[in-house]
Amino acid sequence: MASRPLNDDEVLSEMNKMVAFIKQEALEKAREIKVKADEEFAIEKAKLVKQEQQAIDAQYEKKRKGAEVAQKIAQSTLTNKSRLKLLQQREEHLQDLFSTARESIDALAKDEGRYVQFLEGVILQGFLSLLEPDVTVHARPKDVNQVQRAIDGATKQYTEISGRTVTATVKGSLSDDIAGGVKLVSGNERITLDNTLDERLRLLEDRMLPEIRTDLFGPNANRKFYT
Repeated sequence: MASRPLNDDEVLSEMNKMVAFIKQEALEKAREIKVKADEEFAIEKAKLVKQEQQAIDAQYEKKRKGAEVAQKIAQSTLTNKSRLKLLQQREEHLQDLFSTARESIDALAKDEGRYVQFLEGVILQGFLSLLEPDVTVHARPKDVNQVQRAIDGATKQYTEISGRTVTATVKGSLSDDIAGGVKLVSGNERITLDNTLDERLRLLEDRMLPEIRTDLFGPNANRKFYT
């Protein structure tokens, strides 16, 4: 049976159906586009928020570390200043102690009896160290007479102890600026023994300084070895 052509109403109905279908397709496509756009927006938003948060965290961490470093530097500076002040006070105390010792040896040189006895002892010690037949004894010009008296006594003791004899010559060649004492030089001038009061005090300071520090201030926790 041959198909008949559509009348106007049928054509209009078909067109309405096509329009409705196209409209429905367009609405669904629009919804898909909106959903996808919303998802992409949410992803991009989350990414931006995360990046901003990381930037804020990094800035905060940088400031925190900077504050910690500044605090450590300030604390170290304060500690070093305190340590230097303490070391300076200790050094001043030690210098006061050595100044007192210097005054003591100055007093010794002014006490003729004790001074001659001291000179006799160090000269005898020098004779026994050198074991030379000829020795030159250098002294302060103002001590020459006292040194000669000390030599007389030391020479006798030297002979009694060693069985040898020694000839000692006194020269007033030392500076009057030193505290006193003598220097002994062997006959061939190869050996010199410094038995001045100044040198003996210096040696005593060097040798006793660690012990004096410990006695006055206690052991140093940072020092593991002592000389």
